[in-house]
Amino acid sequence: MYTDSHCHLNFPELMSELDNIQQAMQAAQVTRALVICTTMEKFDEVHGLAMAHNNMWATVGVHPDNEGVREPSLQDLLDGAARPKVVAIGETGLDYYQMDERKGGRTVADMEWQRERFRTHIRAARQTALPLVIHTRQASEDTIAILKEEGETGGAGCAGGVFHCFTESQQVARAALDLGFYISFSGILTFKTAADLREVAKFVPDDRLLIETDSPYLAPVPYRGKTNNPSYVPFVAKQLAELRGTTSEAIGALTSTNFDQLFRRVITG
Repeated sequence: MYTDSHCHLNFPELMSELDNIQQAMQAAQVTRALVICTTMEKFDEVHGLAMAHNNMWATVGVHPDNEGVREPSLQDLLDGAARPKVVAIGETGLDYYQMDERKGGRTVADMEWQRERFRTHIRAARQTALPLVIHTRQASEDTIAILKEEGETGGAGCAGGVFHCFTESQQVARAALDLGFYISFSGILTFKTAADLREVAKFVPDDRLLIETDSPYLAPVPYRGKTNNPSYVPFVAKQLAELRGTTSEAIGALTSTNFDQLFRRVITG
């Protein structure tokens, strides 16, 4: 019934508990999970999980905030995308949190490496016709601008994608939707401090909505502060149901259908 559209089951705290997590997922009616790649060094591990479990799929990409890792070439991403059960490019995007003075006070110019990496991922998505999994933090203006620039040559818009773990404004959501992207909400939606985000969640159309855990991070209430896992994604659905005047089961069915629409390789092979 429920699909976790973004999780990191290869991270050590989840990998070591995988059997228990699978049992918990079954009990919670979470039937599928998309395991997200964040470095090329870990791609084989992520892909291995997808191949070993019939309810898991994988992506290929390098998280925008990861430094000191193998920089992905366009060919690296194309080769990864050619493997079975790889359904998207990413996690990619921009993360300008390091520009905060508390994190070193970098400038926009200092983040050019992220923008070039992002463009490489977009070009891989264009060539493979796979969707992008977008991460953006304190960088929404540049994220949207680069997607538009690359899209002008037939790029990002042709395959679309998802803005995962959405925490931005309604204006950013509208811009992402206008580019053909889906919006995915995580356990943050259940936090007391997320009143503005809940208003955004009411705004997103039914046919562009996804849910996720981003586990092992961001466990929803009532598990906030604990290690997150895909079996908790129904709590995100419950919050969305309350906001949108429907049931958790309806949100589960709706977002699972949307998952199939976006990640077409899941159902086409």
